[in-house]
Amino acid sequence: MIRRKIAQYLAGKQYIREVLANPVDLSEFKERPTPRLITGLILMGLSYVIGWPAVIALGALAAWLKEPMIAVIGCPTTYGLSYVVFIVGAWLARAPHYMGTLARYTIQIFLRKLLS
Repeated sequence: MIRRKIAQYLAGKQYIREVLANPVDLSEFKERPTPRLITGLILMGLSYVIGWPAVIALGALAAWLKEPMIAVIGCPTTYGLSYVVFIVGAWLARAPHYMGTLARYTIQIFLRKLLS
């Protein structure tokens, strides 16, 4: 009974009707990765490498040298740099496009099971 009400409510939404009217396939995930995608993924991975490990290293260095300003200035700067590298990598890898495709596909599968 609750399942039927949820299905009726969702079926009335415009986005849900669009997803069901225009089925999404995952064929673009099977295509060969472009150099832009590979570069973006490498940058995203690099951001993890320069993020927290660098913060930990700067914190340890500041404690060892007893110079807290190394951590106060260096940690936020390094973490901000890793954030910028991640965002540039996600943009190069077209992450919003791929996540949108994956989200539409997941919603489509879920709703077909819910509405059946």
